[in-house]
Amino acid sequence: MLFSLEGRVALVTGAGRGMGLGVAQALAGQGAALVVNDIDAGRAREAADELASRGHRAVGLACDVTDRAAIERMLLAAREALGPVDILVNNAGLPAGWQADNVRFVQSKPENWQRYVELNLYGVMQMTQAVLPGMIERGHGRVVIVSSESWRMGTDMGLAAYAASKAGAIGFMRQLAAETGRQGVTVNAVSLGTMNNWEGAEALAARINPVPRAGSPADIGAACVYLASDEASWVTGQILPLNGGSLMA
Repeated sequence: MLFSLEGRVALVTGAGRGMGLGVAQALAGQGAALVVNDIDAGRAREAADELASRGHRAVGLACDVTDRAAIERMLLAAREALGPVDILVNNAGLPAGWQADNVRFVQSKPENWQRYVELNLYGVMQMTQAVLPGMIERGHGRVVIVSSESWRMGTDMGLAAYAASKAGAIGFMRQLAAETGRQGVTVNAVSLGTMNNWEGAEALAARINPVPRAGSPADIGAACVYLASDEASWVTGQILPLNGGSLMA
């Protein structure tokens, strides 16, 4: 079967709901055992229980991905339940506009920039470094970073700090891919356009996208399945745009 993930253990961060849950469902559908991470323990358990009810092996584990000690405890529990992690999807992150509303950079507050960097960049780096030694030792690993088209496309939407953190994660991805390719570990990113997780997204996407709809959790899940599979073993250091054609470059 193409894109089979049988025998693999996948960890998806921020997977208790929304886009991350869609990724977890897609990976499980191809045979992977799932570690469902979320900062909210209840969401993580509910998502894992939903996967288990469909016959998949899954465990829900809460963890703040910026807390290295908590990450190590989570990975220990994951190994005991399912085995070592073969596939890491770094989905957890602080969304654009996590404050009441987006503001132009000149009006923004430095204390709010830091949280974007801590979660969208350092969280990705912390999670990746924690699983990387095991992947290298086994000679196989897949790391996927969920990013945003805001890192390469300017908009007048008050996204400066958010976009900076996402651009940082892309730079990290490319450097890590160069370091680990000869050791059997690939590192790639999916870069998201307008997704259907906020009010008004469908109307905006219908107006600007050649494919006139917003992206869905299933769209991200399919891309992550490919990048996690053996069929993508020659793909590393790459960015897969998922944007309905809104940006073609």
